[in-house]
Amino acid sequence: MVLASVQGLLQWCPLLSPFKCAGNPRRERAVFARISTDDSPPSTLEKKSLPGKPEADVVVIGSGIAGLCCAGLLARYNQDVLVLESHDQPGGAAHAFDIKGYRFDSGPSLFSGFQARGPQANPLAQVLDALGESIPCANYDSWMVYIPEGDFLSRIGPTEFFKDLQKYASLNAVQEWQKLLDAVLPMSATAMALPPLSLRGDLGVLSTAAARYAPSLLKSFIQMGPQGAIGATKLLRPFSEIIDSLELKDPFIRNWVDLLAFLLAGVKSNGILSAEMVYMFGEWYKPGCSLEYPLHGSGAIVDALIRGMQKFGGQISLRSHVEKIVVENGRAIGVKLRSGQFVRAKKAVVSNASMWDTLGLLPEDVIPKLYSDRVKGTPQCESFMHLHLGFDAELFRKSVPSQGVCEDLDIHHIVVNDWERGVDADQNVVLLSVPSVLSPDLAPPGKHVLHAYTPGTEPYELWEGLDRSSAEYKKLKVERSEVMWRAVERVLGPGFSRDKCEVKLIGTPLTHQRFLRRNRGTYGPAIQAGKGSFPGHSTPIPQLFCCGDSTFPGIGVPAVAASGAIVANTLVSVSQHSELLDAIGI
Repeated sequence: MVLASVQGLLQWCPLLSPFKCAGNPRRERAVFARISTDDSPPSTLEKKSLPGKPEADVVVIGSGIAGLCCAGLLARYNQDVLVLESHDQPGGAAHAFDIKGYRFDSGPSLFSGFQARGPQANPLAQVLDALGESIPCANYDSWMVYIPEGDFLSRIGPTEFFKDLQKYASLNAVQEWQKLLDAVLPMSATAMALPPLSLRGDLGVLSTAAARYAPSLLKSFIQMGPQGAIGATKLLRPFSEIIDSLELKDPFIRNWVDLLAFLLAGVKSNGILSAEMVYMFGEWYKPGCSLEYPLHGSGAIVDALIRGMQKFGGQISLRSHVEKIVVENGRAIGVKLRSGQFVRAKKAVVSNASMWDTLGLLPEDVIPKLYSDRVKGTPQCESFMHLHLGFDAELFRKSVPSQGVCEDLDIHHIVVNDWERGVDADQNVVLLSVPSVLSPDLAPPGKHVLHAYTPGTEPYELWEGLDRSSAEYKKLKVERSEVMWRAVERVLGPGFSRDKCEVKLIGTPLTHQRFLRRNRGTYGPAIQAGKGSFPGHSTPIPQLFCCGDSTFPGIGVPAVAASGAIVANTLVSVSQHSELLDAIGI
């Protein structure tokens, strides 16, 4: 059984094949209104040149979470590492920005596992632990759900959701949900038995992962029993196959599972790996579980990663736009900045850009056709619409007169307009986050920040080629943002007024494309489990590696953190890698 697990590891980890994802006071930052407007250039003045000798052992392109995890661990491994970021704000899709005293998250806001430690911890938590950093968080256990069946507060944990099913679904739904938990939760030990931080992109993985964790894998299989062990063989197949094998037919259950899968990875249950869903079920539906929001916002995650990297000698240079990856004698030897400066990479270049944007950085004459065709042929998820609001808390439907704040407002809200259209249909699902409920410093006293968005469902084709200053573009912004405004009004109640908002910012796929340097503003690759796999981290260009949501394990904060860690591990010796695993107790 352990041998089978080792063989499964080699199949699961596509890295080995070629062409192969204490409280900190809020730091004051400048106001960057340009981040969410469409009338100004996407970056401030280009940095003329880097100080000192323009070289490093490893040059990382982009400061998204994957790039920062990679760079931080490389610095921890005593490598000379330099991160080059095009913008004057680090963090990529996870960056934060300030306007009129409000601090907004630009991307992810639903987190868990920051406080966990050990082999089963969130990969991002493991990286932070390795860097000696922590993120203070507010804990909570619920989000508001607005679906055709009704509005209710959904709580995570092993028992609370049954009450919702009894009220808004049926007895059959209760029975099927119990059947699903009984089948899935025992598999979670296996899904969590192999820490992503133990993986690397060479045969050293047999030492750092397979041999090291064989006992825990064997133990998990024994604990599951024969039926559970058989079920575990489906971890690398679409989650819908588990649903079908259990003969779950209740529409509410199937819709709910599709929604969870879509929130996790941008695809429904027929496109997500069972391992991802089983891991999520283990995190959200076990006793004592909770969700976590980082105090001071998602920017606190970026700040912690940069602190950890700099603590070990790593460097980051903002406003340093990479124009080209320089290839000499078939190898990536550095990058050329828009300023014209050449930055040498003595060991490797790591791109945290998407696979399509990385391809655009390479000289055409060095790209193998097979690689180019594969990247260009990879399907893309759609893009986003964003709505950022700053407003007075008195606009809420229930207020406490003495404080002017809403007594019953929750941080997260999910609106599904029509199950029949599918959770991946455009203008159908809206997510809202009001993080100032848990981290009041994100807004002025008595105020709140709100971020609403359509999660990777906005068609780029509607926007392609539009002039951002044109009346047509502005009209389309108004039309396509209406679904988010209606969701906000549904959540905040009749006392809310659009006109009274102090900050109103609408982002489109073109905004996403410009400010995040994302090809077509995409959420990432639309790779469905069972029909394809996320590429590994090496490329056909020696010394060029990739990390982020275009690589294994895929889309989402834990996944991209793992991808950055895998690349860092690959660039050092097995002994250094093993010493790090020992140091952080995994």
